[in-house]
This record gives sequence, structure tokens and C-alpha cells, in this order.
Amino acid sequence: MPLIDEIVAMQAEMTTWRRDIHAHPELGFAESRTADFVASKLEEFGIEVFRGIGKTGVVGVLKVGNETRSVGLRADMDALPIHERNTFEHRSTNDGTMHACGHDGHTTMLLGAAKYLANNQDFRGQVNFIFQPAEEGIGGAKAMIEDGLFEQFPCDTLYAMHNAPKMKIGALAAIAGVRTAAGAFFDIDITGKGAHGAMPDQGVDPVIIAGELIVALQSIVSRNINPGQTAVLSITQVHAGDAYNVIPGSARLSGTVRTLDMKLMTRIETRVREMVSGICAAHGATGIVDYRIIFHTVQNDAAVSAFAADVCDELVGKENVYREGNPGTGSEDFSFMSEQVPSCYLNLGNGKDSHSLHNHDYDFNDEALSYGASFFARVVEKSLTE
Repeated sequence: MPLIDEIVAMQAEMTTWRRDIHAHPELGFAESRTADFVASKLEEFGIEVFRGIGKTGVVGVLKVGNETRSVGLRADMDALPIHERNTFEHRSTNDGTMHACGHDGHTTMLLGAAKYLANNQDFRGQVNFIFQPAEEGIGGAKAMIEDGLFEQFPCDTLYAMHNAPKMKIGALAAIAGVRTAAGAFFDIDITGKGAHGAMPDQGVDPVIIAGELIVALQSIVSRNINPGQTAVLSITQVHAGDAYNVIPGSARLSGTVRTLDMKLMTRIETRVREMVSGICAAHGATGIVDYRIIFHTVQNDAAVSAFAADVCDELVGKENVYREGNPGTGSEDFSFMSEQVPSCYLNLGNGKDSHSLHNHDYDFNDEALSYGASFFARVVEKSLTE
């Protein structure tokens, strides 16, 4: 069973949708235009629409027959605070904001599946089309869940998909187990004592302490974590001072931690706090740590993933489907949904020449649209057979 002919025939239409969304990117919880676009399309297809689930989230409901079985399909809608460097016609019109992760494509694929399913209705049960806001570390999945997403729209199984740069078009990965890393953000505020730059003995220099901490914190992964475990700690921001001849009174370090195990995430937090406290005290300064766990690990259910892989086999052939592979250290707040409902989070090839995610040259590959939309549609038809 190849790609769905009706969806392939929608390629030009889906490309138009995708490029319109790309040209009008919006940050998390500010996706008002995108939500309007999604809601209007769902209504056009004859699908019941619910808005305001998780602030700007949208859920479309399509029910056929009286069966109580249900499938959830999720796509993310938000963009990133990145200045787009592309020069094509559909580049971002919102300076400093761009779809650098392909959420424009994910949203479009789900809309394509929604249109097909509404027109054909070759299933019995309920489909919940979940368009999630604020995936990029802002808490969109949690917000939808806290607004009663799964109480109001129960799902027996749940599927989501993310494009994968460097994976060929037409390839799909449906792999059981841990698929993405847990993620934390942290801020370390160091308070010393300001002084003249020529009289350092009269102050407590937070810049020196920050430098020592940058080096020391790297030893957590290299010296405190079993080499067989996966962990990343990156300092991504350093802020201190505003004059050449003044030792500032404070400094801030910020960064991220990624692990494939929640216990390891907690252990790293403990070591960060211990190092900050000890090193700051040794210099006569104080340090405050704000350590925030933003993502859990995405856990793909074994049975649901096997079923998804079987659907992929029929769509693109077994030779183009990955059932095994190592998890990545990127994070995804679909993790909170996968803790609530047996789920599969798939990867979809975005082409060998695709720029990497979160890159100002990135663009979603429109050739992938019919593959993602066909999967979403077919997994519903296979799940909700009479």
C-alpha cells in the first residue's frame, strides 16, 4: 500500500499552506494567526473545532459512528526567536522570528491528513487532531494537559512526528523506547563585590568565579557520570560587567543539561548546586542556582511503535523504515503527552541536503508533506477499522 493518492494530489495545496505558515512565524503562546489558520481549515473540512486548550492550542474532533475508540494526532505550531537568512519568497515576514524547526511542516501534514480523513471517513471511532502551541521549551504540552486535554479528548493511542535533516525523503523511523532526552535550563547568579579594575584586592571578582565554574561544571559529565551513560552540560550564556575598568559586583552563567534518564538529571542538578556553593564560598562570594527541568524523556510505547512501523512499511517499503536506532540528545515536550497516553514519536526524512534544525538557513522540505500526511491518515484508518 503506497502513499495515499488523494493526499499526493494535495501536494500543491499543502505546499501553499506550509509556505504561508512559514512566512508568518509566531513564538510560543503567541500563535494567534497560526491558530486562526488551523481552525479555519478544520472548519472548512467540516471538523468540530475547540480553541483555547493550552492558551493558543487548537483541537479538531472528527467522529464517525458510535464506537468509543479514539486516536490522537499531534503537531506543534510555534517558531523560534531566530533571524532567518533565507532569501526565498516565503521567508519570514516577522523579523527575528522563523520556523527553524519545521513546525510549519508538521502543522501542514496534520491539516492534510485531517482534510483527507474528513472527506473519506473510512474508519469508525474518533480522531483528535491536536495542534500544540509553545513546544520550544515554554511548556505548551503541559498547558494543554493541565487544561484537560486528555479528559476532554481521550486517546487510546497518540502519534507525533518530527522531520529529520540528513535523513532521505521517504524514510521514516518508528523506534520503541527512549527517543529524546530530558532537558533542563539553568541560571547561576554569582554575587561578589565590585571594585576598580586596577584594585582587584578590594573586591570579590565574580568574573574569576564564573570562569572557574565554567571549567568545573564540565567535570560533572567527564568525571561524575558513568562513561556508558549519556549526558550533556553546556554553558550557553555568560553575562557580567559593562565597563573596561570596573570589576562588576555580579555575574550570571546560563545553560542547559540533557540526559536520557531522569535520575541522572537529578544527580547532575545536585552536583551543580554543590559546585556553585563550594566554589563561590571559597572566594567569599555567594551563588544562587535556578535549575528548571523543562522536558522529560520521550518514551515510545513498544506495541504502538511496532504498529506505527508496520503502517510505515506499507506506505514506503520496509527498506525505508527504521525500527532500531539510538536516541538523540535533543528534547521534545511531547514527552509529557507520552507519559499520559501510549504513544509513538516518529522521525520523517527532510532530505540529505537539509540544513540542521534551529539554523537560520533551515527550511522544511515540501517533498516530505505527502509522506507525513499519509502516515497520519493511514494510522487512523488502520487503528479504527470496523
